[in-house]
Amino acid sequence: MRTVRAWKQGLLCVILIAGFPLAANAAGKVQVYGVRMTPTGQDASRFSRPSWGGGVAVIAPLRQVHNLFAGTLGFDVVNMLSQTTGFQDEQTGLRVEQQTNQNYYRIYLGGRIGPHGRGLVRPHVGTNIALVVYNISTDVVVPDDANRENEIRQNLRSRTEAGFGWDLTLGTDFNIHNTVALEGGVRFLKTFGVPQQLGAGSMRVEPAYFQIYLGLGLGFGAAKRVG
Repeated sequence: MRTVRAWKQGLLCVILIAGFPLAANAAGKVQVYGVRMTPTGQDASRFSRPSWGGGVAVIAPLRQVHNLFAGTLGFDVVNMLSQTTGFQDEQTGLRVEQQTNQNYYRIYLGGRIGPHGRGLVRPHVGTNIALVVYNISTDVVVPDDANRENEIRQNLRSRTEAGFGWDLTLGTDFNIHNTVALEGGVRFLKTFGVPQQLGAGSMRVEPAYFQIYLGLGLGFGAAKRVG
C-alpha cells in the first residue's frame, strides 16, 4: 500500500513540475504536423516502405479534470508510393508514362493524458481509434511537354479499401507564451482487416507502422492561472 501511494505521489509531482502552474481554463490548439512513417512487422514491410506525409489535429483539454485530459480529433495522409514508369509506344512513337500512386488516409478520435496548462514542457501519452483508408491508382499518361494541360490521361485501375485502426502516442510539446506550441513524438499504429497494400488478390493483412511526427500548434480559448 505504501509503495502504491508513493508511486502515485511521484507521478503527481512529475506532472505538476512539467506543467506548473496548471491553468484553470487551458487553451486548446489546432496543430499542423509532418510525419515520417516506417513499416514494422512482416505484413507492412512486404507491401510498403518508409514514407512521408502530414496532417492536422485539434486538441481540446477538459478543465473538469484539472486539464490533465484532452480530447483529440485529427486527420493525416501519407503517400506510400509515387512511381512513374516511362516507355515509348512502338506504333505511334509517343512517350507514354504509367503513373502509380498509393495513399494512406487516417481519421482518428481519442484522447491524451498530461498537463495542458501554462507549463513550458508538457509531456503526454495518448491513444486513438481510427478509420483507415488505402487508395491505389494507376494512370496511363501521354504527356505534352509544351503544355501539361493538354496531356492525355486514362485511369487504368483504381482501388480503395477501408479498415479499422488504433494507435498509441508518446509525445511532448513546448508551450511558447501559451499561444504557440512546438510538438514532437512517436506513434505506433495498427490497422486491421485491409488488403495487401501493393499486391493483388484477396489476402487480408494487419499492418503496423511507426510514425515520427513534428508539428506546430496555435492556441485557442482563454487561459487563466490558478491562484
